[in-house]
Amino acid sequence: MNKPKFWGRYSSLVLLLAIAGLAVDQIAKFWAVSHFSGTGIPAIPVGPFLDLVLLWNKGISYGFFQQTTDLGRWGLAAFTVAASIFIWFWSARTSSRLEGFCLGLVLSGALSNGFDRLYYGQVVDYLYFHVGYFSWYVFNLADAWIVIGATGLLLDTLFIGKNKNSRP
Repeated sequence: MNKPKFWGRYSSLVLLLAIAGLAVDQIAKFWAVSHFSGTGIPAIPVGPFLDLVLLWNKGISYGFFQQTTDLGRWGLAAFTVAASIFIWFWSARTSSRLEGFCLGLVLSGALSNGFDRLYYGQVVDYLYFHVGYFSWYVFNLADAWIVIGATGLLLDTLFIGKNKNSRP
């Protein structure tokens, strides 16, 4: 049986999640850039462990692989495009709603951060998580979508999908 190459059973779900996640994150990033673009604007506490700030990230998640040249910037942008295409093809072949949902989250995060790289030359981060003296990295909703989606894919592979395939 030939599996679909470009559109599958859950492609509508993946596309809807990708567009919605991209839009929500880009709206938040637009606000962060607009609000914090002046000098000396303090962080906005949202709770005892979360602040809104503005940080420009020239690398990938957690500040890894910082790129200071145009070649590095375009290399990360090209990687993002290739990863997004791979995720779309994968999603077109999935037969699991959970897997489609998770792929939609990952795709939305990749597209939103990729848009930043193309438009700004770097990624807009605006969520600062901290507890007491412990300081976590500054990230954005696109990063959260990617982590949630990737975690869901991992759990599906290790536990849910494994149990599904072992049933008689």
